[in-house]
Amino acid sequence: MNFNFGDVLTRAWQIVWKHKILWVFGILASCGRGGGSFNSNTGGGGNGGGGDQPPNIPPQMLRWFQTIEQNLTTIIIVLVALFCILWIVTVFLSAIGKIGLIRGTAQADSGAEKLVFGELFSGSVPYFWRMFGLSLILGLPAFIVGIVIAVVMVGGLVASGGGDTAILGMLGMMPIMIGCLCLLVPVMFVLGMIFRQAENAIVLEEMGVLPAITRGWEVFKANLGPIILMAIILGVIGFVASFVIALPIFVIVFPAMIAFMAGQGQNLTPLYLMGACLCLFIPVAWLLQGIITAYTESAWTLTYMRLTKPQDAAPAIVEANAS
Repeated sequence: MNFNFGDVLTRAWQIVWKHKILWVFGILASCGRGGGSFNSNTGGGGNGGGGDQPPNIPPQMLRWFQTIEQNLTTIIIVLVALFCILWIVTVFLSAIGKIGLIRGTAQADSGAEKLVFGELFSGSVPYFWRMFGLSLILGLPAFIVGIVIAVVMVGGLVASGGGDTAILGMLGMMPIMIGCLCLLVPVMFVLGMIFRQAENAIVLEEMGVLPAITRGWEVFKANLGPIILMAIILGVIGFVASFVIALPIFVIVFPAMIAFMAGQGQNLTPLYLMGACLCLFIPVAWLLQGIITAYTESAWTLTYMRLTKPQDAAPAIVEANAS
């Protein structure tokens, strides 16, 4: 099939640049992807103060550790509750962001001169449960593999009774676990490509979850080359853009940590400056990541539209926007 990659990539950028409201939906769509690294860093610092009191830790930091230790149960309960609330909000906003990008791209490509945030947001809500169900099905293979690995590991430890035998058994199972993970990567890549088409089928062709998966498989199978090549192109673009966006974080964090360690932990000023700089940069990083997400999702929507030419879906979306 003669597929014009340059036209799709250029048109996607034109749409995203002209309709900057899509940046907001890009931020929403990307909010479920990038928060884990900051959370893991903050979690690691709390464990370091639980043992004996090293002489070089400042008194205010020791008092902070003691407060955490005295209220550990309450803090854990609050953190779990906040995590659950944050997860629910993140899942909802991420799905709405992706749906809004699909609908907005279809409207813009079909001739809409203006995209309205309220219409895109409210019009995306009815598709949420279908997109949520689709994401749950996509996560099943990884979940099943994780459960199997966990069961095998725990079963091996229980059967061996611990000790050196358990360690040797775990080492013997490592090649199997690594093989399962290596097999999971290409499987998830293929499923990801199929489910990307299914997402567009849900929004552009008003399909249910299972019919959309069938439709996604048909589109993927019939256009294997263009879809895989587009995935590689957008993957490279996303990787390079994310690396460039992350560079300032390394520039901020590494000098501050070096200065903090050079002062043997007595001067907290480098950490304060690092925190202030990160607070100023994080909104910029969110905006840039939102633009990249809006561009890649728009390119995928245009790819689906060019491959399938759903002539009935896009005009209907434009009419909804005009009304």
